[in-house]
Amino acid sequence: GLVIDGRTLNIIFQGGLEEKFLALTKHCRSVLCCRSTPLQKSMVVKLVRRQLKVMTLSIGDGANDVSMIQAADVGIGISGQEGMQAVMASDFAISRFKHLKKLLLVHGHWCYARLAKMVIYFFYKNVSYVNLLFWYQFFCGFSGSTMIDYWQMIFFNLFFTSVPPLLFGVLDKDVSAETLLGLPELYKNGQ
Repeated sequence: GLVIDGRTLNIIFQGGLEEKFLALTKHCRSVLCCRSTPLQKSMVVKLVRRQLKVMTLSIGDGANDVSMIQAADVGIGISGQEGMQAVMASDFAISRFKHLKKLLLVHGHWCYARLAKMVIYFFYKNVSYVNLLFWYQFFCGFSGSTMIDYWQMIFFNLFFTSVPPLLFGVLDKDVSAETLLGLPELYKNGQ
């Protein structure tokens, strides 16, 4: 692990040592920046995003973490004693740091699986609808006559694009929460 303070970060950013800093951090399992300013926090996140071309996640609990949370791809705010500024600027909010594991491993997996299934569903829905219209026009000699009343077309799209996502969002859980927490490697299957 690497622990680095704000003064050292200041030397790194002013001295043009970003590449050497990133080379060092690549060999560490975890990097902790302490006693740093909000600008330094956001600069570290932007540096990692830009140079390593990876997805970043920032976690903060106070107003001094807002710029870091906004610079990351995914921002998580912890509601606590320091106020609600970090929560208001974040993508997700949790009440305690210990809930991060469940947010990432359980809800992240479920969200990823639901989105993957919904993309397939929307391709199926649109292909079947366009295929139906194509064959109708083919048998009508591409005359431009309408096969479906305008209101029926609106209700078709409304029904088939609103009800399935709601059902998937509420009911679809491919693996139980206990299994996902017990086997964190299941998170990588979708990737």
